Amino acid sequence: MKEVPVKLFSPLTLGDLELPNRLVMAPLTRIRSGQSGVPGELVALHYTQRASLGLIVSEGTYPSHAGQGFPGQPGLVEPEQLAGWKAVTDSVHAAGGRIVAQVMHAGRVTHESTNGGFPVVGPSAIAISGTTRTYDGKQDFPVPHALTDDELPGIIAEFVLASKNAIAAGFDGVELHGANGYLLHEFLSPASNVRDDAFGGSPENRARFVVDVVTAVTQAIGADKVGLRISPEHNIQDARETDAADLVATYGALVDGIAPLGLAYLSVLHADPRGDLVQNLRARFGGVFLVNSGFGAITARDEALGLVRDDIADAVVVGRAAIANPDLVRRWRDNLPVNEPNPITYYADGARGYTDYPALAS
Repeated sequence: MKEVPVKLFSPLTLGDLELPNRLVMAPLTRIRSGQSGVPGELVALHYTQRASLGLIVSEGTYPSHAGQGFPGQPGLVEPEQLAGWKAVTDSVHAAGGRIVAQVMHAGRVTHESTNGGFPVVGPSAIAISGTTRTYDGKQDFPVPHALTDDELPGIIAEFVLASKNAIAAGFDGVELHGANGYLLHEFLSPASNVRDDAFGGSPENRARFVVDVVTAVTQAIGADKVGLRISPEHNIQDARETDAADLVATYGALVDGIAPLGLAYLSVLHADPRGDLVQNLRARFGGVFLVNSGFGAITARDEALGLVRDDIADAVVVGRAAIANPDLVRRWRDNLPVNEPNPITYYADGARGYTDYPALAS
């Protein structure tokens, strides 16, 4: 007899969206939008193929040219970029899907040779160790310009305008990227934020800028169209969070600050979603809660089923399984064989490893 697990494939209300199932496609960097940052027909096909997932979160899109993090990343800045995204969202909707834009400011995780010569910025003048890929080859990460108090409202305005642009381009909402070492996460981490003003020092102060950004975006487009993604304790791209007490205090202050806003969801990337840290954040948030455990290891079907079945989360965010299986919902629902992803093609050009993964025959 065919196994039909119920809860993972049951509907879920998320903000003003009704999801047909609780599988969410993670935001996945795929660098297929060229130097112009304009998503084209190939990008539209990629997302449309995956429209059966409960929700698609787009790859990280930059809210300003200075916020571009890597070559081939799409933007939400220029009219041509918005027109490209409108074709994507129209195609996804025509296929019955739902898609939100992840708004991502790279902060210090970029280089002038990537973002068109704009100054690289961060909460403090601390560079990431190592190199980054640019249009001119690999280069050392630069020391970022430490944003002044007077400059912070301008950064918030970039997030707001990009979010408005996303809605105008047909997205069903936005996910603000507060994870993985990019600008919002840089403010949260004591390793990247050594400010001594109202936006640094204490855990509450380090959380303040993220709360301000989320608040401004909800006021602009409505809380039911806004989600936030965070990755506490992920310790990536030098945004280290190794003090357990500080970690709990920082993310507690963040979640306490955004909980009254009534966001569509909070999405947490963490290796241990069942642990006290993540579950405490869920309780404090009090709204729709998404988890993604698969950054270091691919999330398997049984794990996803268990996370929802055991009420660890309302929905599960998956990345590599969605890359390799455009019909992942059907495959996991009916316990059918799956395609394996090819890491060589994650960050490349063209259709190979992007739109050529086969769906199962009817």
